[in-house]
Amino acid sequence: MKHLLPHSLALPILPRRRFVQGLAAGGVLLGLSPFARAAGAPSVNTSTGSAAVLTGTEFNLEIGESPVNFTGSPRIATTVNGSLPAPTLRWREGDTVTIRVKNRLKEATSIHWHGIILPFQMDGVPGISFTGIAPGETFTYRFKVEQSGTYWYHSHSGMQEATGVYGAIIIDPAQTDSIRADREYVVQLSDWTDEDPMRVLAKLKMQGDYYNYNQPTAIDFFQDVSRDGLKAAIDKRKMWNEMRMSPTDLADLSANVLTYLMNGTTPAGNWTGLFRPGERVRLRFINGAANTFYDVRIPGLKLTVVQADGVNVEPVTVDEFRFGPGETYDVLVQPKDDTYTVFAQAMDRTGYARGTLATRAGLDAPVPALDPVEWLTMADMMGSMGAGMAGMSHGGSGQSSMGGMDHGAMAGMNHGSMQGMNHAGMAGMDHGAMTATGASTQVRHARTEYGPSIDMRVDMPRTNLDDPGIGLRNNGRRVLTLSDLHTVGGAMDPRGAEREIELHLTGNMERYTWSFDGVEFGKSTPVHFRYGERVRVILHNDTMMTHPMHLHGMWSELEAPDGSFQARRHTIPVQPAQRISFLVTADALGRWAWHCHLMLHMDAGMFREVVVA
Repeated sequence: MKHLLPHSLALPILPRRRFVQGLAAGGVLLGLSPFARAAGAPSVNTSTGSAAVLTGTEFNLEIGESPVNFTGSPRIATTVNGSLPAPTLRWREGDTVTIRVKNRLKEATSIHWHGIILPFQMDGVPGISFTGIAPGETFTYRFKVEQSGTYWYHSHSGMQEATGVYGAIIIDPAQTDSIRADREYVVQLSDWTDEDPMRVLAKLKMQGDYYNYNQPTAIDFFQDVSRDGLKAAIDKRKMWNEMRMSPTDLADLSANVLTYLMNGTTPAGNWTGLFRPGERVRLRFINGAANTFYDVRIPGLKLTVVQADGVNVEPVTVDEFRFGPGETYDVLVQPKDDTYTVFAQAMDRTGYARGTLATRAGLDAPVPALDPVEWLTMADMMGSMGAGMAGMSHGGSGQSSMGGMDHGAMAGMNHGSMQGMNHAGMAGMDHGAMTATGASTQVRHARTEYGPSIDMRVDMPRTNLDDPGIGLRNNGRRVLTLSDLHTVGGAMDPRGAEREIELHLTGNMERYTWSFDGVEFGKSTPVHFRYGERVRVILHNDTMMTHPMHLHGMWSELEAPDGSFQARRHTIPVQPAQRISFLVTADALGRWAWHCHLMLHMDAGMFREVVVA
């Protein structure tokens, strides 16, 4: 399917401000959707910001194409029932739902029910759980709803998730909902590119930082000289140059290619949710972006987090939270003034999505300035060893925390591949420590990690869960961390682990390859779980980017560093140079997908098949 209109139809290049904020009326072009004109087609929503809500147990969805215009340049989106986002599906726990999905595209399609526990044949991943939905065909999904909470659905075919096939799922509990609110809104964040996503990927393959416009500048260098001295500033640049990495490589894509959307609405369009002062409002935040981590806050309001990934957690009140593609958070707010800005800035600080909570339509509140860009630190690059080195510094911010280091002393390390971290010079460090669970923290690198698909390895990963991440540390706001999350009721399975599976998240930014243990999908073999066993999964992030890791079909029960149960998740963000462990009860027979939910990382190889038998 071609997602770009002929060049002759493209409008002139717009000023960057317009490109970043989009058009006030951007979205699906009213009345032009071929689906909407189809004879006998079910009623559709062809406006953004107000996706239709479909309820009951029988649903008919049709995936087709619709013209859209978010930036001033008309494009073709892939839509569900002519809507972007797709219609919100509202189910009830305990019901059996039937969803008939008709494919009106010229290519195969699919729907994956993200975070939903169901038979693997209904999971919707082509090549894993079924063959996909061929053009003109209808596939019927049917399964019993065994859970409640906030979830979402999206295509697992090609780049359709990036071109519009995503929508919200709300599942009401069988009994009374313990989370009480006077009103609620789905707030689904996403990102849109006018470029063909396959062309975007091709550019990254040629140059991994193609869209990174936050590269270190001469001004940054002279600021370092002023703060840390000439030698330290030169050593700092030399170190990054030798590693062939960028300290600002926080995201693959930036606002120079993305428009950030809230409920399908551009920042200029200003999605608005109405309330009465004093009401308790539940906001169901869903990160349905293909490529963007968002940092969310509502200036002037505290956010009480009550649910993570569809599961109730002990309430925790914060000012801000970060979440990646695939994750969901439900928060309660009690607005008292007339207007508040719902502000969601991209992790790389190049742009934002925004909306408004207001007492009446047409109001808006001030939009905060983007936070400053911060550099990755030694802890982000080298884990606990880097954190120890950073302790020798003068500064506290991401940029200055490396300033006091003698970077020349690191010259013996081979930063081109980070292999120096494996050398005998580290032999005196304790690689063989044990966690409270009895799991060894000794890092074992597979032989496959020593190849062209790997540009770094971490021998001493950090295990802390109380780090909000780069750009959110010490920002003066109370920011949610994984250590704040405690699932109500504790673990589902009281058993300890019968065995461990350890995998490394690996990549090479210059080649733009992503993988498990240095092996891209297509070259890898499945991970095998024995039906009914309790497995500890250990993920080491050997890259400098955060990966939201999504295991289909089974819950991932996150462990604290001391081995205690933390939270039940379906998508777990793993920060740079971090070691994460979680327990899985292999109670779902069949074939399942396991991948990074950054779509381009998944497409470039960070994907494995899991077989439960």
